[in-house]
Amino acid sequence: MLRFIAKRLASAILVMFTISVLVFLIFFATPGVNPASRIAGRTASPAVLRQVSKEFGLNRPLPIRYGLMMYHLFIKQDLTSYVNIGDRIIPQITAAAPITLSLIFGAVVIWLLVGISGGVIAAKNKGKFVDPLVMFFGIAAISIPVYWLGEMVSLVTQGGLHNSIFAWVPNGGYVSLTQNPWQWALHLFFPWLTLASLYAGIYARVLRGELINNMNEDYIRTARAKGLSERRILYRHALRCSLISIVSLFGLDVGVLVGGAALLTEVVFGLQGVGWLTYQGLQNLDLPLIMGCVMYGAFFVVLASAAVDVIYAYIDPRIRVVA
Repeated sequence: MLRFIAKRLASAILVMFTISVLVFLIFFATPGVNPASRIAGRTASPAVLRQVSKEFGLNRPLPIRYGLMMYHLFIKQDLTSYVNIGDRIIPQITAAAPITLSLIFGAVVIWLLVGISGGVIAAKNKGKFVDPLVMFFGIAAISIPVYWLGEMVSLVTQGGLHNSIFAWVPNGGYVSLTQNPWQWALHLFFPWLTLASLYAGIYARVLRGELINNMNEDYIRTARAKGLSERRILYRHALRCSLISIVSLFGLDVGVLVGGAALLTEVVFGLQGVGWLTYQGLQNLDLPLIMGCVMYGAFFVVLASAAVDVIYAYIDPRIRVVA
């Protein structure tokens, strides 16, 4: 198992290096484009362009330019936004990360509870009224765009009903968990529900299909022949094997969301997380900020993918042998 983990970590490091090279080449080594103007922004003066060229060695060979950029981003951590003069990239991402992590944490708890419960209930009651009812709500949740649902939730809770039914709902923004845990949960409650709705529907449908397929496998027939109860067969045998697909989905979904894919939810509810930060960078064409956010997101996606492989190997030892 340790050898398997070491191989996956080495692979993750190689992938991160490859991504960093590709991101650098796309942003700052495109033929026919002055990289100094990309870093400094569209309205930069000639003096600023010269300063950027000197600071990042843009007149030097490409490998040295890549090394300097990664040095400023990861080692020295002084890569600066020239759109918002003086704002360093890493501190901005570090300040935004807890907001995104808080949003993802609550949404994960909700969508796992609802999605897994819905999938089990639907599979257990296959052919009965409950099954299509659960799947209907799952399809509805998947079909509704997150940004529209977020706007509607915000309109209802912050609009005319805010002073009556939803008087307990805060006016938006974010409160740190360490500052006030209760206000932290209140401020994030509806963003959690909005973000979790999509994934709960997906997980319920995927798990239902996996459970139904596994309930027809030979090992399930053997368990029935041994006289095990249907409840024990479902929860102790079929569900464990079916959760492999859920683990795969969960790891990649969380990695992508932590990396900034919760952008729409953060923007709609005014949460200044990594997604919101990326949105600001795109609006202002702040390429150093965008590059920092992309590298941050790539790190979590690669880390989540490696974690999924390790959990796979733990659940199914045969994977260790194949790898």
